[in-house]
Amino acid sequence: MIHRAEDVQARLFEEIQHGGGVGRRTNGTGKKAQPSDFGLRAPNQAVKNFVLDTNVLLHDPACLSRFTDNHICLPVDVLAELDRFKTEQTERGANARRVHRVLTEMFSCARKVTSGVPTEGGGSIRLVIYDPQLCPKNSDMLTRFHRIFPDKERVDHRILACTLLLMSHNQAPVVLVTKDINMQLKARAVGIECEDYLNDKVDPREVSSYDVRRIEVDGNELQRFASTGELLMERELRPEVCVNEYVLLEAGERQTMPARMTADGRLVRLLIPEALKIQDGTALKPMNLGQRCLIDALLNPDISLVTCFGQAGTGKTLVAVAAGLHEMFNRRYNGLTVSRPVVAMGDQLGFLPGTLDEKMRPWLQPIHDALDLLMRPSTPLGPRRKQAKKEGGNEGGAPVKKPWEHLMEQGIIEIEALCYIRGRSIPNRFFVLDEAQQLTPQEAKTVVTRMSRGSKLVMLGDPAQIDNPYVDSRSNGLVYTRNRLKGLPFVAHVSLSRGERSELADAGAQMM
Repeated sequence: MIHRAEDVQARLFEEIQHGGGVGRRTNGTGKKAQPSDFGLRAPNQAVKNFVLDTNVLLHDPACLSRFTDNHICLPVDVLAELDRFKTEQTERGANARRVHRVLTEMFSCARKVTSGVPTEGGGSIRLVIYDPQLCPKNSDMLTRFHRIFPDKERVDHRILACTLLLMSHNQAPVVLVTKDINMQLKARAVGIECEDYLNDKVDPREVSSYDVRRIEVDGNELQRFASTGELLMERELRPEVCVNEYVLLEAGERQTMPARMTADGRLVRLLIPEALKIQDGTALKPMNLGQRCLIDALLNPDISLVTCFGQAGTGKTLVAVAAGLHEMFNRRYNGLTVSRPVVAMGDQLGFLPGTLDEKMRPWLQPIHDALDLLMRPSTPLGPRRKQAKKEGGNEGGAPVKKPWEHLMEQGIIEIEALCYIRGRSIPNRFFVLDEAQQLTPQEAKTVVTRMSRGSKLVMLGDPAQIDNPYVDSRSNGLVYTRNRLKGLPFVAHVSLSRGERSELADAGAQMM
C-alpha cells in the first residue's frame, strides 16, 4: 500500500534503479531502461495525455475522475509538493490528504505505477518520472528549455520539462493542465499546449451582467397579473428562465412589474413587507428593484438557499442581515449566524494579540457595523441627560453593551469565522455567508452540506473582488454554487447592480 508521497517516489526509483548506480540507465534487470519504465509512453496513442499540476489537484481532488477516456499523467514532483501541504489544518491540507488516499486506492493493485492503471471513464492514470541523468532521449526541445530556464530544481520547471519529455515520446497530444497563470505563460513560451482546469468554471455570461431579465407582455396580461398576482407563461416565451429567477414584466416603457418564476411555470408577484422591522431597532426599506427581489427571496420559507451577486455598496450584507433579524424576531428561526472567510486584501499585519474573539474582530467588523446600524434604537431612551451618561459607561466604569451583544451572549446571534465550520450541523438557523466569492468550490460545498432541516443559507459576494489566489471570477465557490444548484425549487438567485452606499462608492464600483 502507498501511504505517502515519499513511499510512491521510493517505489518508483526502486523499480528503475534496482541494482544500478544513479548514472546507469538500467531497469533492474541489467537491460537499458525504456520510456515505459519512467511512465513516458502512454498505454495507447488514441487519446490525449493530460499532465496535471499540483494546484489542480488541490483545487479539486475529484479531478482524477473527470478526464473521461484520456490518459492522466502525474509527475512525481507533484507528489512531493502535495506532501508539503498534507499536514495543514486547512481546506488545502484536507484536499492534499484526500488526493493521497485516492492515489493509494488507485495504485494499490498496480504492478508498476509508471505503467498506468485504468480509470472509470475508460482512460488511464500513471506516474511519470523526470530525471535528466536517467531519462532516455532528451530532445532538442528539452535542451533548449534548460537553456531558457536553467534552474532544474524548481518544481515548476521540472513539471514543464516532464511535459516536454512526454511530448517527445508520444504521438498523441500532450496537454499541461494548471491554474497557475505564470506557469501557463512559461509553457506557451516553450511550445507546450496548456489549458486551465475548466470543470468547475461557469459560463462567462453568468458573471458578465447583473441586470434583471426583461420579458415583454401584453398590456392586458400585465393588468391581469397586477390584479391576480400570477401569470402563466407559455414555455416558448420563457426558454431561458429558470425556477425562482426574478424577471421584470414590461408592457411599454413605463408599465413594468417584477415577478418570480415558480416550478410549475407561473410568474408570481413579489411578497414583501413595506419595510423590514427590527425589534427596538431601525426599519429597513428596499431602495431599488434588486433589493426588493432579494428581500422576497430572503423571506420566502420555501427557499433554502439564496445566492446574491453584487458590486460594492449595493447593500448585500445589510439587507441579508436585516432580513435575518426580521425573521429571527418573528420566531421563524432559532437564531442568526453571520460568517465570512478569513482572506486578507494585500499585506497582513502579522499575528493579532488577544483571545479568539479579539483576533477575529478585524475580520468580522463589517458584520458588527451592520448589526450596530440595524439594532441601534431609533430614538434615545429616557432623558437626554441620563442617556449621555450611559453612553460614556455605567457607574462602575464598564462600557454599556449594545443590544446585539446581549443576543450574542445568549447564542441567538452568532458572528464567527468560516474556518471552524467543518464538522458542524446547523439546524433552524438563518445563516448569512458574506464574501462567499473568496471560497473555493470545495469550501462552498462544505458550507452547503452543513445546513440541516429548517435552516436557510444566504451566500453573498462580488465575483469581481477576489483576494484568494486559488480562485477567479468564474471558478470561485459563490458562482460555482449558483451554477450547480440553479433550477432547484428551493434555490433562488438575485443580482444587485445599483449602488446605494453613496454616489462616490457607486462611481468607483462602475468606473474604477
